[in-house]
Amino acid sequence: MSILQNHNSESPVAKKIQEQTAKLSSDLFLWDAFASMAGSATLKVMGKGKTALFFGQWATSFLLLEVYNKIVKVEGIDSKNKRGN
Repeated sequence: MSILQNHNSESPVAKKIQEQTAKLSSDLFLWDAFASMAGSATLKVMGKGKTALFFGQWATSFLLLEVYNKIVKVEGIDSKNKRGN
């Protein structure tokens, strides 16, 4: 229960990460994921299967970062700024 009660007390490192992440465009991670998939497909056609898999697996990481970015913008820094905290 104490975790739920103290959910606003974040470490200074977490606050800095949120501040920097909130500055990024939401489209950035989506374009990175698309570029990763396109690059992977290109490498696969060129016959470089293992390298294609390496780059293709980045797409999920970029999409996960996009989800984090959205959460920070909706529930994190922006939410606190709107409330005046």
